[in-house]
Amino acid sequence: MVAERRIGGRVLYFCEECGLAYEERIWAEKCEDFCLKHNACSLEITRHAVNVDPEDLEE
Repeated sequence: MVAERRIGGRVLYFCEECGLAYEERIWAEKCEDFCLKHNACSLEITRHAVNVDPEDLEE
């Protein structure tokens, strides 16, 4: 299940398998599906990932 978090005034969706963040839920879902099926990341999917400052992830 894709995780949704508000960070820096925007909503990001996280692949719970690899931890990559996306601005669009569909890419996080595709990433998670690929990760689960292949135990690896897809370059075609991960190119849609966004950078997140690690300090913003601390709760």
